Amino acid sequence: MITATVLHQGEAEGPLLVLQEPLSFWGGFDPQTGKIIDQHHPQAGANATGTLLALPETRGSAGTPAGVAEAIRNGCGPAGIITAKKDVNLVAGVMTALQLYDICVPIVEITRGDLATLTTGRLARISGAHVTILP
Repeated sequence: MITATVLHQGEAEGPLLVLQEPLSFWGGFDPQTGKIIDQHHPQAGANATGTLLALPETRGSAGTPAGVAEAIRNGCGPAGIITAKKDVNLVAGVMTALQLYDICVPIVEITRGDLATLTTGRLARISGAHVTILP
């Protein structure tokens, strides 16, 4: 179990999608499909739909809330987000989705060291201030 800082309350479970580099949610991510479309990103082509998206941080700023909220509205967003850096834009995106679409997506912050222990494809759960890797 990994202890986390809650940035947006909620619970979620799903397979991990662990990104090696920061992601731009405006131009590097398609909110209509959930796919990473930045061809220079190491996980280009990966789909974040229904995952616990784990990333070191986001890239860019002003477009992130819209990209995140739109993906959630379309049913193409992650079920939860795990980040290694506090990000007001991620939080604004999930808060928008909660207020406008009544869909809750939790966000937690963990250390970069803990992020490095996560593996894409493993089933995990965000619950309160904890990230648990499931069998």
